[in-house]
Amino acid sequence: MKTKRHGAVAGLIAAGALLLTACGSDNNAPAGGSTTSGNASGVAVECGGKSKLNAEGSSAQKNAIDTFVQAYQQKCAGSDLAYNASGSGAGVKNFLAGQVDFGGSDSPLSESKGEVAKAAERCKGNPAWNLPLVFGPVAIGYKLDGVTDLTLTGEVAAKIFNGTVKKWNDPAIKALNGSATLPDKDIKVVYRSDESGTTDNFQLYLKAASKGAWTQGEGKTFKGGVGEGKEKSAGVAQAVGSIDGAVTYVELSFAQENKLSIAKIDTGSGAVALNDESVGKAIDGATIKGTGNDLVLDLNSIYGTTTAGAYPLLLATYEIVCSAGYDADTAKAVKAFLTVAATDGQAGLKEAGYAPLPKAFQDKLLTAIKAIA
Repeated sequence: MKTKRHGAVAGLIAAGALLLTACGSDNNAPAGGSTTSGNASGVAVECGGKSKLNAEGSSAQKNAIDTFVQAYQQKCAGSDLAYNASGSGAGVKNFLAGQVDFGGSDSPLSESKGEVAKAAERCKGNPAWNLPLVFGPVAIGYKLDGVTDLTLTGEVAAKIFNGTVKKWNDPAIKALNGSATLPDKDIKVVYRSDESGTTDNFQLYLKAASKGAWTQGEGKTFKGGVGEGKEKSAGVAQAVGSIDGAVTYVELSFAQENKLSIAKIDTGSGAVALNDESVGKAIDGATIKGTGNDLVLDLNSIYGTTTAGAYPLLLATYEIVCSAGYDADTAKAVKAFLTVAATDGQAGLKEAGYAPLPKAFQDKLLTAIKAIA
């Protein structure tokens, strides 16, 4: 997910759209006031409570949060949220310490690290919920002169990124691409040299989808043992854009900005292009392994999907909130912000490189948000 350049633009786009939908609204409460209004999804928003929320965490969702804030300010006059994109670790740490109203994280709270218990203590004896609010598609982006339509499977992708498949005309790639003319050219892997949630999710995808071809492990450090490392998403995308025969994994917006070709992925039901519809199908098919309104995802249900038309390579980020235990003003504002984010706030996400929520998943989130006490 793009974290630097599209935030302001996406925010303006979202704000412009929201201005149109808000015409005639009676939502003109002063700061700290309370009003109820509908939104584009027909869901009531109970504005009011704490006038300025504080949140911190994942940089991967920063531009999405910026878009949500624009929508929140428009929907609930006088309300605001400050988000510090300090990284998932800091977001969880400061949420547990009660320093922020909610945390943003690329992964849910860890029971083995004691985070679940500490969150219950922070929430005055109530459990914290992990709400997956922001999804960003990850592209397998490449530059190969004369080839702009390419299909890969999880297995072949794993073999490319661990160096088993070394040439673009390797029989394993040719078998997936019919009559396409593939050059006898070296594959040049470019990977993230810095620790990255994108790397972690990509390696989890390879582990789940490669039929055992990926044995290198997982984590935020690339473990494929092949290629050249570059820092940040911008670095890998720019490098691939300047090298014929190069390939990387990168958030969609960076691939688009650098004019990279994007591989289709065949999960067993035919080649699937990366688009809103295919990403939505993958999100819709996600299994929740958390209980009740704790919406922790089973990522294998996304990464290992065989659903026709579903694009499986996504990064999900969570908002970590108290299910109860806030003071009344904070609870009201948290619920208002999250409700706007899950509804009107979706309008500007595509321009910022994220995936808008499909209706069925949106409903699950709204049910959980409404239950915050």
